[in-house]
Amino acid sequence: MDSTSLEPTLYTVKAVFILDNDGNRLLSKYYDPGLYPSMKEQKNFEKNIFNKTHKGDHEIAFLEGMTIVYKSSIDLFFYVAGSAQENELMLMSVLNCLFESLSQILRKNVERRYLLDNMEGVLLVVDEIIDGGVILESDPQQVLQKVNYRADENPLSEHSVAQVLQSAKEQIKWSILK
Repeated sequence: MDSTSLEPTLYTVKAVFILDNDGNRLLSKYYDPGLYPSMKEQKNFEKNIFNKTHKGDHEIAFLEGMTIVYKSSIDLFFYVAGSAQENELMLMSVLNCLFESLSQILRKNVERRYLLDNMEGVLLVVDEIIDGGVILESDPQQVLQKVNYRADENPLSEHSVAQVLQSAKEQIKWSILK
């Protein structure tokens, strides 16, 4: 074995991808250009990983010389891949940060439909956690802060519509009194 491959490096993550419950790619980022250079090779790798992991209840797999940690939620599968020598705990911290951050952004609805509807935010989260294979952040609260997400922002609901109407009435009332 080559001794240079065992030297510590900042380039911890080789790939991150999210698949649906049929194994279809929803999002993928490969950080090692030599790993799987073509789209066909990437999709074959993802399909192999999905076939090995989608029925299991483990959290780690070793395939094609890679260490892969994964997690599933309803109809999604989240994967973080690193080299065979990579620390599984480091990869798992990235995976947990990604999952928790997306859980907050998707308001606990970590499902395919919500993920696709919020793909911009999902990509921002991935980019805040990993840059070029280097782990930048593993704390979901820090990630959310960096992407300017606030948990108290609620989607438009009947309550907020009533608040908007009340505010509009007050504005009209004040403009009439002036």
